[in-house]
Amino acid sequence: MSNYEGRWKTVEVKVEEGIAWVTLNRPEKRNAMSPTLNREMREILETLEQDADAGVVVLTGAGDAWTAGMDLKEYFREVDAGPEILQEKIRREASEWQWKLLRMYSKPTIAMVNGWCFGGGFSPLVACDLAIAADEATFGLSEVNWGIPPGNLVSKAMADTVGHRESLYYIMTGRTFDGVKAAQMGLVNKSVPLAQLREETVTLARELLEKNPVVLRAAKIGFKRCRELNWEQNEDYLYAKLDQARLRDPEHGREEGMKQFLDEKSIKPGLQTYRR
Repeated sequence: MSNYEGRWKTVEVKVEEGIAWVTLNRPEKRNAMSPTLNREMREILETLEQDADAGVVVLTGAGDAWTAGMDLKEYFREVDAGPEILQEKIRREASEWQWKLLRMYSKPTIAMVNGWCFGGGFSPLVACDLAIAADEATFGLSEVNWGIPPGNLVSKAMADTVGHRESLYYIMTGRTFDGVKAAQMGLVNKSVPLAQLREETVTLARELLEKNPVVLRAAKIGFKRCRELNWEQNEDYLYAKLDQARLRDPEHGREEGMKQFLDEKSIKPGLQTYRR
């Protein structure tokens, strides 16, 4: 089992039974994302990507928050006072993990939203493949209330995930909403009572761990890319992804699945996964 205890200052990482628990660990700041946290998260994601013990990554927060967004003092005020080139570096480091790495990550990712999720937190939330929230979680795009529009790729995240009217309603009013509403909007897959959140997340993670990892990676990245391409480009890309998965898959999942369905009559695709 991988041991990352104490390796990072602002994030706690534990790998247990194939699940990598990545916990933003600044509870006194409601896990606001500072430049240090952003640098550490990039290193953590790159490390876990190469860790054979980590099959699924779960992103959550310590205490009563997932993340309150960007750290106003360390990310904005202190950086604004520095040279312009420093601002570029700080912004790049935030973007590199919050969507460049996370959105097309090679392993399945789940956002486990345990509490406050505000502003800049919407970028990594939407970049995760799947999301489960506590009913009691509080979501908000409050930027308009303190004089700025939503930053980073928050508006893009909302536009890709939530309907036009719902997005503008919360962006323009700054009002908050709970996990139940987030599920109704499609911002998260499911909302459950906080007491059940970890159990629900573990159940989902274990289901993903049962899948062929090469095929799962091709399926999720193929879907995300196809949102950006036209129909003709999609046809070429998705067939290429299918062929790539077959070539890279050491389990030969396609052949095994068809054999178990057609020859052995031992599975029912759509109801059962082929035996790995």
